[in-house]
Amino acid sequence: MTIPVTVTFRDITHSDFVEQHVRRRVDKLAQRFPHIVRCDVAIEEPHRHHQHGNHFRVRIYVAMSGGPIVVDRSSNLDERSEDLHAAVEQAFDDADRVLHDQTERRRTIREHEGTSRRA
Repeated sequence: MTIPVTVTFRDITHSDFVEQHVRRRVDKLAQRFPHIVRCDVAIEEPHRHHQHGNHFRVRIYVAMSGGPIVVDRSSNLDERSEDLHAAVEQAFDDADRVLHDQTERRRTIREHEGTSRRA
């Protein structure tokens, strides 16, 4: 099942390659976490540093049953963020970790509630 995905570029030139990469990463998340119903991704270049290269900000909003999550990867201090592809990868890795942690918490709560009802 394909979920709705919106990719927005702010203060940066639109890139079909980056957009397709984002959509592939969203598809991977949706396969791992089937409770995702929508994903919005904003990519921006908030500051243009001529001496230190350009840094990027990637914001991922994931709507899912049980409430949304937002991952905001502002990597001004991380030199790897000077590469847009690396910034997108880091943001999606963060989103994967947050979703995994949230899924594990929900599973643990359900298991705990199930054992307390039997007692």
